[in-house]
Amino acid sequence: MNEKAPATGSAVPVASSLAGFHPLSAAEAKVVAHLQLGDFDRLGDGLRPEQEDPERTVRAELLRLLILGNDSYRSHEKGVRLSGAWITGILDLEGCRVPRDIGLKDCHFEASPVLRSAIIDNLFLDGSALPGLQAERLEARGCLSLRSAMVSGEVRLPGARLGGSLEADGVSIASPGGLALDANGLETRGGILLRGADVRGGIDLSAVRLSRDVNAVGARIERPGEVALNGDGIVAGGDLALRGATIVGEVRVLGARFGGDVDCTSASLSQPGGYALRLNRTTIDGAFFLRQNASVIGTLDLTATTMGAIDDDQASWPQIGDLLLNRCQYGAFIGGPVDAESRLDWLSRQTPDRWKADFWPQPYEHLSTVLRQMGHDEDARAVLITKERLQRRARRARAKSPLLRVALATMDGVLAITLRYGRQPLLALVWLMLFWAMGTVVFAIAYRSGAMKPNSPVVLRSPEWTMCDLERTESRFMPSSGQVLTGRADAGENQLSCFRNQPEAASYPEFNALMYSLDVLLPVASIGQREYWRPDSIKPNGTFTLNYYFLQSVIGWALSLLAVAGFSGLVKSK
Repeated sequence: MNEKAPATGSAVPVASSLAGFHPLSAAEAKVVAHLQLGDFDRLGDGLRPEQEDPERTVRAELLRLLILGNDSYRSHEKGVRLSGAWITGILDLEGCRVPRDIGLKDCHFEASPVLRSAIIDNLFLDGSALPGLQAERLEARGCLSLRSAMVSGEVRLPGARLGGSLEADGVSIASPGGLALDANGLETRGGILLRGADVRGGIDLSAVRLSRDVNAVGARIERPGEVALNGDGIVAGGDLALRGATIVGEVRVLGARFGGDVDCTSASLSQPGGYALRLNRTTIDGAFFLRQNASVIGTLDLTATTMGAIDDDQASWPQIGDLLLNRCQYGAFIGGPVDAESRLDWLSRQTPDRWKADFWPQPYEHLSTVLRQMGHDEDARAVLITKERLQRRARRARAKSPLLRVALATMDGVLAITLRYGRQPLLALVWLMLFWAMGTVVFAIAYRSGAMKPNSPVVLRSPEWTMCDLERTESRFMPSSGQVLTGRADAGENQLSCFRNQPEAASYPEFNALMYSLDVLLPVASIGQREYWRPDSIKPNGTFTLNYYFLQSVIGWALSLLAVAGFSGLVKSK
């Protein structure tokens, strides 16, 4: 077995044999006597001692010898297993190869154990009190267990490799203002278990490679104003489980990948004025859970995040201005609201101007796509209409010329009420039908009041029309015939009614208000009514009818062109 000299600063030189440690204390004698039997040895009641006790005190240098062994002493195949000890000095196993388990549970260490570059089987420090742990580049065939341990300094595991899991359920680590757990570059075939952990300081899991979960369910991590949990570049085969966790400080997971879910159910994530949770550029093969009154105080950054689905509820969404969804991709909503009104409220919690942008169209376009794929076509359309309105508003805000802004506002207003910006081209047909009906009423009233006239010069010069403008008691000299002709209208009868009652007018086409309105409205249609009838501006109500005639003609052209543009997609924002 390989040994290494103790780290500089060790208080007592390492003896090369068991005889060099004599005389042994009562506790040490008991340990030596029982370790070779393979029994789980405990000192006192086996619980972690609160103060130094001669009956429990064991020198770290002796433990090192017992762990490593030598030619005159070999430990049991089960390794060193000890609980309830007060360990003095530095347990220095740097660079050592230990082919057996090390089990030092419920012990109190006066100094941080040193396992840099050591090669071991399993290391159990469950329930122990330590001022820290120095295990950079540690290699373990099994797990590193710190369950319910109390650590008053930093646990250092950069570059470590574990065949099992890093098990730290219920651990308490206090390193205020700095890193409490540094596992940068850790590789493990298991997972990282921090369930119920209480950590005062940051946790660095950047560039970690693991086959299972990062599980911090129910944990409490505090590092206000700093990065509390750093998971940049994690590649995990399982979940990032933060269910019920309370984290004060930033949770930063940039460019990571999870084969399972990111679960923030009932979690409390707080970093006021900063990022509470950053998952941008992270790939989540499963779902992102934010529900059951999860609290996000600070910015939730999902920029360029790719996830299989979202399961959330409205009560858990961040406040307005604290959501980033630009370029976020998700496959479906498996929980939470799926109606346009609620999801537009969700998107409205983005405030691009806070990030020096005017508008982000992608979140609206992607939401519409997802809603349509889920069968909510009307909600998908409503989202795109809102997107068009906001995008056009941003375009108007960018315009430097006031005249250009007015022109754009006018055009956008017309497109909004007629086509919903091209997203509802059939709405143009509704407007056409509305003006068709309005025209029918206007022209029918005009016809009944005599404010319509034949649209034929021949008819308008004929006696049948001109004499109907006079009552029968009146007469008029007609230069064209050189005769004086008497009127043909009865008392109170208008010219048009009189004309229609003339036998000579029987062959003239009948007026149909419904078809006349349609003929005026549709510029490409030729129903024939406009060829024979026209509003008479010299009659009462005639001027209004003639002006409406021109208005409906223009509107018909405009709505027809808009309908064509809407169906062809020419008016949609790209």
